[in-house]
Amino acid sequence: MKSILPLSTKFGANLITNPAIKSILPVCSWWEFEHYRKGKLIDAWEQKNVNTTEGLNHVLNVAFHGETPITAWYMGLFEDNYTPLVTNTYAVPGFTESEAYDEATRPAYVEAEATAKVITNSASKATFTISSTKTIYGAFLCGGGTDGNTKGDAAGGGTLFAASKFATAKEVVDDDVLMVVCSITFADA
Repeated sequence: MKSILPLSTKFGANLITNPAIKSILPVCSWWEFEHYRKGKLIDAWEQKNVNTTEGLNHVLNVAFHGETPITAWYMGLFEDNYTPLVTNTYAVPGFTESEAYDEATRPAYVEAEATAKVITNSASKATFTISSTKTIYGAFLCGGGTDGNTKGDAAGGGTLFAASKFATAKEVVDDDVLMVVCSITFADA
């Protein structure tokens, strides 16, 4: 008795006529914080957060469209429980800036020359000497405008580049010191 086992093999092929090549250039900000009380480090933490569309458009327009660069950048703190969004702007940051520190103006963002796809102020950390009891929720990087270093200025026409909400709000008291580093990189953070 003969038995026939039906077997078949099917092959298919697709021709890709227009392959897509995608290149992704991540722009990330990495934040480092130190909290001192009476000269002693009581907390330190790191995190990434948001680069705004306003800030990234500025970078692109300077690099490729001939826009005038911002030559002075500043760091600030915010004092409300707000999670920064990419849509936030200098004029409408979404958060309330804290002015509860002794320094007369926002601390300058003093960056070193970029190396290994990173620019940072780690050699010159922004220092905030707290002037009253507050809860601080985060920090931001801004520049440009008419009064970029003025505490609380939102009408000066500046650029909000990045903002970072702390994972845990920080209770600060008079004479506490917060030190802030923002590293901007063209690599995954």
